[in-house]
Amino acid sequence: MSSPSTDLHERIDAVESASADRTSLITLAIPPDEPLEPVRNRIERDHAEATYGDSEPTNRHRTAALEETRRALAEYDEIPENGLVVYCGVTDGEDQVHVFDDLPAPIDGFVYEHANEFDTTPLDAMTEPSATYGLLVVERGAAALGRLEGETIETVETIENELADDTPTEGNAPEGIEGGDLQGRQVEWKEGFFDDVSDAAERAFLGDDPVDELLLGGTEITIEEFAEGDRLDHRLRDRLAGTFTVEYASEQGLRQLVDRAEAQLVEAEDRPAREALGRFFDAVDSEEEPVAYGHEEVEEALTYDAVGTLLVSESFAAGETADLFERAEAIEAERVLVPTDTERGEQFEQAFGGVGGLLRFGIE
Repeated sequence: MSSPSTDLHERIDAVESASADRTSLITLAIPPDEPLEPVRNRIERDHAEATYGDSEPTNRHRTAALEETRRALAEYDEIPENGLVVYCGVTDGEDQVHVFDDLPAPIDGFVYEHANEFDTTPLDAMTEPSATYGLLVVERGAAALGRLEGETIETVETIENELADDTPTEGNAPEGIEGGDLQGRQVEWKEGFFDDVSDAAERAFLGDDPVDELLLGGTEITIEEFAEGDRLDHRLRDRLAGTFTVEYASEQGLRQLVDRAEAQLVEAEDRPAREALGRFFDAVDSEEEPVAYGHEEVEEALTYDAVGTLLVSESFAAGETADLFERAEAIEAERVLVPTDTERGEQFEQAFGGVGGLLRFGIE
């Protein structure tokens, strides 16, 4: 079933939180190149053995889990493009069935096990950071380069401008160097260092493992001077995600750069939800664009293929959200998960039941 990456994280969290007193929870992960029929046959054999075995609680729960696993596999004629992961079992007297069949990356290996917890290892690669950021802090006397993956900051290199202390100033310029000549010498030495930093950035960020985006830090004037012209490789200029004021060209400066950029990175991630939510509230207020809200109204609009954009609060149960998103995808509607940690997100949850739709056309 298809859902946005944020919903994938929530579904995985639901699987991780499940546990049982007995080893009756089934984890089944099938890579895309694994034939389905042998797996189906193995489940059938285990189900038959469990059905005609003893009637201990562990065996009854395992039988129920195997029955649900059989049903899940029966939905497929072949393994989906990136593999299939199925979790089935009974926890706290309730059946648990979680199916992941539209994964963003391939499953690495086959897993079939019974335990008192589900094994989410096959899904680890699905929740790895989707972007790697290059970090570059520059000042006239030094520079620091690093990489950000998830919450991990790796320092790649620090560079000192060995000529910085010898750069002539009005107070210590050699005799005969003054005015325009002095300024020219200062610019020449600064430009030489900036070129060295640019070369280092190209090596660090455009090698075998290129970064997805670049964050640039330093004083406002230094950033402007460094970023002007064609000094940076055009591939890094195209990936420049933002510039930020940072005081130190050091490991400390790299951490400060990430802290300063965090608000912008979060804002960029949440922008689709904020824009869709803004359109939704404007449509409700103006009545110029048809909308539906509340579970019943939105269900009806989905039935008529009328939903152009579906909005669901992140407070919704993962299963309900997945079902709504699956139906929206079937009619090629945009799907938006609305965070609840904003004033409008909270208002959407409380006033509209946490589900709404911007419609392609009005329905009676």
